[in-house]
Amino acid sequence: MRPLAIAGRSEAPLRLLALGAHSDDIELGCGGTLLTWIERRPSLHVTWVVFSGAGDRQEEARTSAAEFLAGAAASDVRTLAFRESFFPSQAADIKHVFESLKEAAPDVVLTHHRDDAHQDHRLLGELAWNTFRDHLVLEYEIPKYDGDLGRPNAFVPLDADVCRRKCELLRKHFASQRERHWFEEEVFLGLMRLRGMECRSASGYAEAFHARKIVIG
Repeated sequence: MRPLAIAGRSEAPLRLLALGAHSDDIELGCGGTLLTWIERRPSLHVTWVVFSGAGDRQEEARTSAAEFLAGAAASDVRTLAFRESFFPSQAADIKHVFESLKEAAPDVVLTHHRDDAHQDHRLLGELAWNTFRDHLVLEYEIPKYDGDLGRPNAFVPLDADVCRRKCELLRKHFASQRERHWFEEEVFLGLMRLRGMECRSASGYAEAFHARKIVIG
């Protein structure tokens, strides 16, 4: 495992690989964390991969990623066209994509929780651990109907302004989701407020992750 210090400001290069099954997953799960790290690490390099996005959803994914990553030193945004909700039946092809992503040489992998109830999310979490065995893998969470939020053990405190910015960009870029009753600011802020309480964030807000293996150096 690779020891990593992220919290402080640094000029040292940091390479992130952000993986999302659907076009808004990365933003929902770790958008605030990315905005914070980009501010603190001017040399941040991000590879951002959305596995299921076609038509309007693809455009939403790309325009959203562009704003979230605006301050990064370098970014590589990829939108793929795997069939949504059918990832397990496409596992071999998705695994080939994961193998190709090794060239990104990430220091940190941000991906779905391996125990997520959604089959698309769960497969990406499983393949992340199968592929990136010597990396820091942080599994983000997404609120949804299944009620599968767990007990995360890693937290990134967020400034209140960052939380508001995350919500603003979600509303701005994902028009296709606005009619869903869960896609609203109260839900997004509510989860960040809960996680902020759990880690005693000074601002009251945080995003949380499942970190199965960490080396502290």
